[in-house]
Amino acid sequence: MRTVIINGANGYVASNFINNLLKQHYMVIALVRGNGQDPEERMREVLALINDGKEINTPNLEVYNYSLLDKHFAMNGNILKSIFSGNVDYFHFAASLKYDEKSVDEIFSTNIEGVENSIKVFSRYATKSSRFFYIGTAYSCGKSEGIFKEKFYGNDDISAFRNYYEQSKRFAENVVRTNIRENGLNGHIIRLSQVVGNQKTGVTKTDYGIFDFSKRILSLGNRYPNEIVRVHVDPDATQNLIPIDTVTEHLTKVLEGKEIPEIMNFVSKNPVPNSFIIDTLNQLVPIQIIPVKNLERSEMNPIERMISAGMSFTESYASTDMLFDTRQRDKFLKNTETGPDYKSVAKMMEYFIETVSDKKKKREHEAA
Repeated sequence: MRTVIINGANGYVASNFINNLLKQHYMVIALVRGNGQDPEERMREVLALINDGKEINTPNLEVYNYSLLDKHFAMNGNILKSIFSGNVDYFHFAASLKYDEKSVDEIFSTNIEGVENSIKVFSRYATKSSRFFYIGTAYSCGKSEGIFKEKFYGNDDISAFRNYYEQSKRFAENVVRTNIRENGLNGHIIRLSQVVGNQKTGVTKTDYGIFDFSKRILSLGNRYPNEIVRVHVDPDATQNLIPIDTVTEHLTKVLEGKEIPEIMNFVSKNPVPNSFIIDTLNQLVPIQIIPVKNLERSEMNPIERMISAGMSFTESYASTDMLFDTRQRDKFLKNTETGPDYKSVAKMMEYFIETVSDKKKKREHEAA
């Protein structure tokens, strides 16, 4: 069983992946930015959160402080030689999720230079049979029309993307491609669509994407109960959602594989219509929202403008119907079931709204 090294280890997908690996007795090396806190403490806190407060004590987990952009990750060379000894599978999760122009330097530094440095460390210390996995995004497709295939696409100007995050992830893919073609990197790219909660249990511990939108609507609903407001959302467009349990299962199967495709799109084959998400949310919050495909800011009332201002990221995905090729993934996994179905999405949203509401009540009680 190979040792698995994971950077950005305390992020949502990475930490759930680690949790799944530990349950299956893999040896895991977690690289975590301390940010003034003990990195092992940070890692164990996020694992405890995944396991409803239960601490994970296992000799199969080693945690190291690292700095993504520094030479040798600002780690001792002997430690790096030790953790990369033998054949390892290295997963690069670390990324900036910012998207706006004012953050472009940070986005490009983390998402492009960080990948370049990660490959440098891997190439220096890992064995020839070790494998490098870059965790990308299916949204590196940008604004391209047609089916987004499991292949490399060239770098493009920002006008071809919805935001700088997408552009940076496309550029990072091509950093990996260059190192595969020119330097013999044993590299692979796994693109994820919008990762949501657990489709079996409904447990949702991410506030990204549709859950960020849900949280904002709940907050406004609490301030303006019983209002009816419009949102700039195409009801017939869709969201490509993939459950966290599906992602971790797929990633674990990658570890078990021998001949792995260069690129795989880990996406859902059953996108969820915005209309369903809005209808479900309307049953959970004290405000009524109406999706409108074409809604200009000048036509909005003050509450609607507040919603629009908070949707600067999600709004750009409110009118999309993306098509993804998954033939290589399906052939490799021999399993095309991805989920989630409507029932599990509703269950996730209900869990999330209840959790946010409970946290608000707890804060109010503590402040009283």
